[in-house]
Amino acid sequence: MQELWYTSRPELTATGIAADLGWLDDEFTPEGIAVRAFHDVPEREGYAYERALRTLFREDGNVPALWARSRGVATRLIGLSWVEERQAILTRPFVTIREPEDLRGRRLGLPIRTGVPVDVRRATALRGFQGALWAGGLTLNDAHLVDVQGPAAADPWVPELQALARGEIDAVYAKGAPTVEAAERYGLNVAIDLAGHPDRRVRINDGTLRPITVDQLLLDVRPDVVARFLRVLLDAGEWAAAYPDQALGLWEARDRTGEHDERGNAGAPGAYQLPDLSIDLSAERLSLLAEQERFLRAHGFLESAVDVDSWADHTALASAQARRSTHQEQTV
Repeated sequence: MQELWYTSRPELTATGIAADLGWLDDEFTPEGIAVRAFHDVPEREGYAYERALRTLFREDGNVPALWARSRGVATRLIGLSWVEERQAILTRPFVTIREPEDLRGRRLGLPIRTGVPVDVRRATALRGFQGALWAGGLTLNDAHLVDVQGPAAADPWVPELQALARGEIDAVYAKGAPTVEAAERYGLNVAIDLAGHPDRRVRINDGTLRPITVDQLLLDVRPDVVARFLRVLLDAGEWAAAYPDQALGLWEARDRTGEHDERGNAGAPGAYQLPDLSIDLSAERLSLLAEQERFLRAHGFLESAVDVDSWADHTALASAQARRSTHQEQTV
């Protein structure tokens, strides 16, 4: 084995923290194993969906992970993290949408992208609308879904924001503080704050419940490597919880552009909440992922069913936790 790969996300993740602290390098480079960020790969999208690297550890959105599994890609689910995101329903000024019940009969803009293996943005918006409607005792059938065409490379949510500003639709779903800030430039208002809803079933979406997956072959041939990688991620999550300011500082150093602002990512604008970077395969998280799988399949985003319980492999996480306990005992 010469190299390991990991997904590099703009948001704070246990993988990102572990990489920024240098802990992944510390764990594997003494053995001559290089640890590389996935964005270093040419034709990233193609690799992400069709030609998954055998030694890739992916902590990313659940839509592409479930989509790949539904196509028979031999991955295994070895962990789940939950990262709160800023999620909101946006409207034009003076449009009387203030509560989820007010979405009844409204024109809800859904992005549609061509030339992509799976339309993650459309799935995300549809799931967001479903959650908002469900919070008001409604279903998707109680609103009018309007397609908003946009190029795959368009800035996130901009075609929908523009359509909303022109009055072609009544509301759009948006996520992330930068998107809400962009909405302000178009004179749009936050009508419903989904991130503040107490029920996780309303907040579940592609980016909130994030699978950690590996290739089955890597798990079969080098279970020790998988367990060690997971152990480092568990350590990183615990470190971030103990030192939230330093964790934020690492993120800011990695993303100097300001394009992705973790401040305000969840909750009210301007409020910062460090995501819970803990990793587990709890019954609650597996149940939420199974619910997401049913939603995606019902709306045509998956080619076949994914049995989440069978997809999950608990041995790697158990081994990682055992390694942590042993390491902590040795350092006491």
